[in-house]
Amino acid sequence: MTQPTPLEQYRFFLKDTIRRTIDFSQTGQSRGVAPPPIEKPFASDARRVGLARPGAWQGIAPIDLATAVARRKSRRSFQREALTLDELAFLLWATQGVRERIDRFTALRTVPSAGARHALETYLCAFRVAGLDAGFYRYLPLEHELLFLFEEDRAAEKIAEAALGQSFVGRSAVTFLWTAVPSRMEWRYDLAAHKVIAVDAGHVCQNLYLACEAIGAGTCAVAAYDQQRMDRLLRVDGSDEFTIYLAPVGKVEAKRRADMAGAV
Repeated sequence: MTQPTPLEQYRFFLKDTIRRTIDFSQTGQSRGVAPPPIEKPFASDARRVGLARPGAWQGIAPIDLATAVARRKSRRSFQREALTLDELAFLLWATQGVRERIDRFTALRTVPSAGARHALETYLCAFRVAGLDAGFYRYLPLEHELLFLFEEDRAAEKIAEAALGQSFVGRSAVTFLWTAVPSRMEWRYDLAAHKVIAVDAGHVCQNLYLACEAIGAGTCAVAAYDQQRMDRLLRVDGSDEFTIYLAPVGKVEAKRRADMAGAV
């Protein structure tokens, strides 16, 4: 029997053929195992930063969906201007905000996810956000807060190096980094979990692109990085949780912003 080539093996990942090979009666869900938490735990005395709730943030211009979609593009050149904390709160809500808490293990968010499993965590490398100390944070979607993690010397240099020398990743106001926690999705889908985790990451980043259009900012999705270096930088274990996608965000030039405002 001919062995599949590497290209054939990786194409197989994009298909849903694997679903036909899974005994779904043996998944954690079917066996009555409690699902993994939908948010990583944190210490009760950890340093947290409150964020403005939907409808309470200031300075977010209305923009119609057709305009946002038409103007969405990848941007790698950012101004030195800081984001406001309300702007950051808006971007976080747009990408992982909780719309409704169903129970201890299920929440509906602003982006779709297979089986509402939401296997992603959102980390931030903050460089220039007004009212927020520079450093690494994790978004807490259930609380709509930021959890301060740590400061990092030469963070801009290190994140650019981990992104295979893509220097614009370290020239943003803030860089979003998403990790995958596969067990959340595997609990329901077993070996079919991994494709849909990747699909979910695309949903999240597209919302970031569109939301950036409302605040005069730009972003660029980045899927090329040194896995081990990026995981070490985020201080995740690289096995049960690992980096899957990142996107730097920063203000665009004044003329571009004026064009965006004129299109509203």
